[in-house]
Amino acid sequence: MSELILAINPGSTSTKIGLFREYEPVFMINVEHDREELSKFPDLPSQKEFRLGHVLKALEDHDVKVSELDGVVGRGGLMPVLETGGYEFNDVMKGWISAEKGGSHASNLGSLMADLVAREAGCRAFIYDSVAAGRLPEIAKVTGYPEINRKSLSHVLNSRAQSIILAEKQGKKFEDMNVIIAHLGGGISLSVYEKGILQDSVGDDNGPFSPERAGGAPLMDFVNIFYDSGLPKKDLKKKMRGAGGLMAHLGHTDFRKVEDDAAAGDEKSALLMSAMAYNIAKSIGSLATVVSGKVDAIIITGGLAKAKGFAKEIADRVCFIAPVEVMPGEYELEALAGGCLRIIRGEEKARRLTSITEDGFGVSEFV
Repeated sequence: MSELILAINPGSTSTKIGLFREYEPVFMINVEHDREELSKFPDLPSQKEFRLGHVLKALEDHDVKVSELDGVVGRGGLMPVLETGGYEFNDVMKGWISAEKGGSHASNLGSLMADLVAREAGCRAFIYDSVAAGRLPEIAKVTGYPEINRKSLSHVLNSRAQSIILAEKQGKKFEDMNVIIAHLGGGISLSVYEKGILQDSVGDDNGPFSPERAGGAPLMDFVNIFYDSGLPKKDLKKKMRGAGGLMAHLGHTDFRKVEDDAAAGDEKSALLMSAMAYNIAKSIGSLATVVSGKVDAIIITGGLAKAKGFAKEIADRVCFIAPVEVMPGEYELEALAGGCLRIIRGEEKARRLTSITEDGFGVSEFV
C-alpha cells in the first residue's frame, strides 16, 4: 500500500488539513475559525487542542484511523533560522516554538499538532520549509543597530513551491532562475531567489501592510506614539500583527468586502487597496536590486492574488522589471506532503535541530 501523509497548515483564522496517498490528495479542507471564537483563547498556544480536534474530526469523517498514517508534517512556524527543506520535529524545536521565542504566529501550531498526531500514529513528525527557513548572506543581515541582525521571515513554503511550478511550466529549472515572489494573504511577504537560493526577503514587520498586519512604518513616529502609551509588550505586538493593517483602518480583514466597497464608491476602501498594491510593488522593486535587476520572473501568489484588479494594479507597476505571473492561491499542503513523502522514502534527507545559537540560528545535522 502506498504511503499515507497528513499535512497540517494553521493560519490566523483557519486550519488547512490535507491527507495524501503518495502525491495524490485524498482530501484537502480549509476549516474557517470564527474570530469571536478564537478571541476566547488567551493566546495562540492555547488554541492547539481546539484546532487539533478539527484535524482528528477530518480524519474520522473520511474513515481514516490515525494508526494508518505513515508520516505527519506541519507548517514550521517561527522556528530559529534554518536551512530550507525538511526537519524531523524534536524536543529542541518543541521548546523553542512552545515558548514562542521566534514570535507568536498561528503557523507555530502546525509542528506541535503534527507531533501529537504522529505520537499517536507511531510515525515521525516533520516540518518543511519553515517560515524562518533560508540563511541570508552576511550583507543582507546588517542593520544600523549592532544589536539587531536581519533574518528572513517569509512564506518560504508556498514561494518555493510556486517558483518550481513556474520553472517547470517554462521548461526551466528553478535553480537556473532569478525569481521574485510576492505572497499575499492575511500576512504579506516577499522574497527573491537567485539560482534557487534565497538571497533576501521583506517580512510583515518591515514591508507592506496587509489585512491584519501593520507592516513597516517610520520608526520615529512609532516610538513617539507608543513609547509613552503604557501598552504591555504583548498588546503592542498585537497591534503590529493581528490588529494592524486593514483591521486597524476598517475594523475587519475581509478583502472581498474591501473590493466590493471600493467598487461601490467607498473612497477609503479604494485608497487602502491601492496603497497596499503600491507598497507591494515598491518592495518588489527593492528586491530587484538584490540581483542587479536580472530578474527572470515575478510571481504574485497567495489568496489575495485571486482579486484580479488588485493583482493587475501590482503587475502594472512592476512589469518593466520582468514578466509577471499571477498564480492565485497556494500549494502549501501539497508542498508539505510532498516533502514529507520524499523524506520517508529516503529520496531526500531530513535534518535534525541539535542546538540554537544566542542570535537565533539553528545548528543541525542530517538524520
